[in-house]
Amino acid sequence: MSTLDDYVATFDGDPGYLNWAAFGPISPTVRAEVFADADLLGSGRPSSLALVSERLDEARELAAELLDADPETVTLQPSSTHGLMHAFYGLSGTVIASSAEFPSISMTLERAAQASAGELAPRWIDPEHTFVTPDAVAEALDDDVTALAVSHVDFRTGFRVDLAALREVLGPDRLLIVDAVQSFGVVDDDYSVADVVAGHGYKWLRAARGTGFTSFSAKARERIAPVLSGFAGVEGGLPVDELPAPAASARAYAVNSPDQLAVARLAVGLRDVRDAGVAAIDDAISERVDRIFEIADRHGIPVLTPRTKSERAGIVTLAPEEPAALSAALTNAGIVATTRGATVRLAAHAGTSDETLRMLDEAIGTLGA
Repeated sequence: MSTLDDYVATFDGDPGYLNWAAFGPISPTVRAEVFADADLLGSGRPSSLALVSERLDEARELAAELLDADPETVTLQPSSTHGLMHAFYGLSGTVIASSAEFPSISMTLERAAQASAGELAPRWIDPEHTFVTPDAVAEALDDDVTALAVSHVDFRTGFRVDLAALREVLGPDRLLIVDAVQSFGVVDDDYSVADVVAGHGYKWLRAARGTGFTSFSAKARERIAPVLSGFAGVEGGLPVDELPAPAASARAYAVNSPDQLAVARLAVGLRDVRDAGVAAIDDAISERVDRIFEIADRHGIPVLTPRTKSERAGIVTLAPEEPAALSAALTNAGIVATTRGATVRLAAHAGTSDETLRMLDEAIGTLGA
């Protein structure tokens, strides 16, 4: 796969799927290669096992390439929440976070604070529209703050934070901890301004669950103790009859060896995105999001998602007068979306088809009639 057209051609599901922010149906390239790796593991031959094990370095290197980072900063995790646990449980001081954050941040930070014997404290903010802006962060800053934890793209509204501006507000000494589940691989941005970036392959990378990864910058590794480091978090092989210190690299934030087939799925999903080009994928998604805006506007449905390209990603959140009625109309038309409370969340990918958008338009039109 070498072009965006080749990448888009791998979206082989039925039309009507607009739920990428919840789950990404596994791509055919991932399915094909993981079946091949499963056959290798089924043989039990050392040479076959070694081939599958090579996926570990491949996945780390691909993630690092997309992050514009060194592979030594990347560790593979069962989920993004696992990576955030490593960050929060090893941190001290005061961490700013929005009270409206996805539970991967809010609950994990709260549990880490409860277990810290007073060494870690969350400072919850309640920014307007749940948008974590530089001004909202600046108002909460003082000398006690050691980090900001934030979602790159808000799961509720699709608002995309300005990473560079947040870095500037925080200054060089505080940590910027980013949950990139709703952005990695589909938003063209500079992740190097963040100290911790946690991602997962089960949504936009189309690699299913178990495919988490997290990067820890050199500054993060200095500030975050590898509290949850296990025997896989040391240099060399299995540490039998010895208790070595955690590795100096991000490997320190590992508990056990990862699921080999999950690593294979992640590697293929990352490779597909790398080959297609994140910028090209970002542009393709933006074009589809613009069309969803146009459909919503034409039918008079309010939209909570910002219109400016730099402030959004693939999520469009609608706020209809009757969300249950809209949800039912979409379901009856074969549209897969997420209804939560008073909102209906749509999420388009680069491979979202014209037919899917036509179905969306007709479904909303039927509701109006």
